[in-house]
Amino acid sequence: MEVIYVMWLRQLIKYFRSKPRIIGSLGQPVLFLVSFGFGFGSIYQKAGNGNYIQFLAPGIILMSVLFTAIFSGIELIWDRQFGFLKETLVAPVPRLNIVLGRILGGATVAGIQGIIVFILTLILGFRPPNMMMIPMAFILMFIVAILFTSLGTVIASSMEDMQGFQLIMNFLVMPIFFLSGALFPLEGLPTVLKVLTHINPLTYGVDAVRWAMIGQATFPVGLDILIISAVAASLVGIGSYMFSKIQA
Repeated sequence: MEVIYVMWLRQLIKYFRSKPRIIGSLGQPVLFLVSFGFGFGSIYQKAGNGNYIQFLAPGIILMSVLFTAIFSGIELIWDRQFGFLKETLVAPVPRLNIVLGRILGGATVAGIQGIIVFILTLILGFRPPNMMMIPMAFILMFIVAILFTSLGTVIASSMEDMQGFQLIMNFLVMPIFFLSGALFPLEGLPTVLKVLTHINPLTYGVDAVRWAMIGQATFPVGLDILIISAVAASLVGIGSYMFSKIQA
């Protein structure tokens, strides 16, 4: 347990020491909120769907969690290149504890980032109808953060360097976000898009958080929670296994 705590704490210290990283990571969520929220707000309202900021905010919060969580996992590659990972792997501690500490640390950082973006959405006009449900939304955000930090760990454990980083961004992270229902309702989609959104785990995370924040959901909430929890648990297991195979 001590190793898990140390690795968790290391992730948090790295995050809070990097003030430019914190500020820089807020730029994209604010850009999406302002450009999409206010740019398409009138169109969304004319379509009879109400206030677009209310619909958009939970998706943008999960976008921030997604990006931060994935990159927290991929930091494993930097640790490998600069030698810190080798020092960690040769330590007389179970590798399972090391990877669990990294995943929990990365998920905590992503959760904090999501909370910061949530505060920004309040400044920009988002108004949750029931603030009592916000703690539930934060719990769901943390589960999603564990899911995608684990996915980042799976990816990083199979990569030697950062040459494939742009490939990951273009062909994995961005499609996961855009096909999650974060920016548009899932009703009435073409068959191909419907299939892609239904196999995307972030879709269920966005749906669950949107339910907790504004009381609106496309799927049964129990199904959302079951899917994101099951996928998160599976990826933690896969990530732990692949991390255990890394050569020191």
